[in-house]
Amino acid sequence: MLELLVSAFAGIAALVVVCSGLVIRFKSPQPRMREESENFYLGIDGRRQRLGDLNDDASVDLSIVVPAYNEEARLPVLLEDIRKYINSRRQQEPHFKYELLVMDDGSKDKTLTVAIEYAKKHKIRELKAVRHIRNRGKGGAVTQGVMCSLGRYILFCDADGATQFSDIDKLLSKAEHGAIAIGSRSNQALTGTVVERSHIRAFLQWGFHTYVTMLGVHGIRDTQCGFKLFSRAAARRVFPNMHVERFIFDVEILLLAKYQNIPVVEVPVNWHEVAGSKMSIVRDSIQMALDLLAVRLNYLLGNWKIKD
Repeated sequence: MLELLVSAFAGIAALVVVCSGLVIRFKSPQPRMREESENFYLGIDGRRQRLGDLNDDASVDLSIVVPAYNEEARLPVLLEDIRKYINSRRQQEPHFKYELLVMDDGSKDKTLTVAIEYAKKHKIRELKAVRHIRNRGKGGAVTQGVMCSLGRYILFCDADGATQFSDIDKLLSKAEHGAIAIGSRSNQALTGTVVERSHIRAFLQWGFHTYVTMLGVHGIRDTQCGFKLFSRAAARRVFPNMHVERFIFDVEILLLAKYQNIPVVEVPVNWHEVAGSKMSIVRDSIQMALDLLAVRLNYLLGNWKIKD
């Protein structure tokens, strides 16, 4: 009987090792190098200008990074929300400086044109429109945007405008002393914020949260909200170490913060579901589960090292 148990355990262990090896071999992300043309942006004057560098000193108060793939229909809503916030902020702080980086991730529609035309209409000289030659994925677009940001604080937000942009003030109040403040759609009943989502999306979030917790990301109720703010110091420690370019990148951010003892504060925000998501519920949920396992294994086994 003991021999059977030992054999069964050995077989299970061997299967786990083989499966882990296959996940690492075939699911580990391989970010591509930045093309030369991706080092430049277009502004409302039509000139190509070189992007900044995260390693440079900050020259504006806030960088806003918007990853956008085929977002010509939804992007104007977010841009309008941002414009209203900036106008209100400048009434209180006339010298407030910001930059708005729209990272067009290889769109097949008129996303870049829509962004530039909106900026021209409203004379938004702070717009920097960047075009990726090939689609990287949301995580890749965010990482590339952050790596060329010039703000003392750096926010990335989804292009659909699902989160009320003025909630950034809540995050800014928490992201001091090198911290990361992340928007959260959990515990709204206790905070007075509003969240509107479908039942299927709520169920998937619960299942994903359970899976993430099992793989070692504890204490964060909502890892996937597309509204995260970084001090410049925190961004410099996280984003040069990023590997994941697709949906699971949020979890790698939190893992890197955990490994480096960077404080992460979860802040309730107002959020509503917006039609037009590019995510396939079944296909991308499976992809995210495998990607997360690959990320966790690569860090646990030491295949990925954190740069100082």
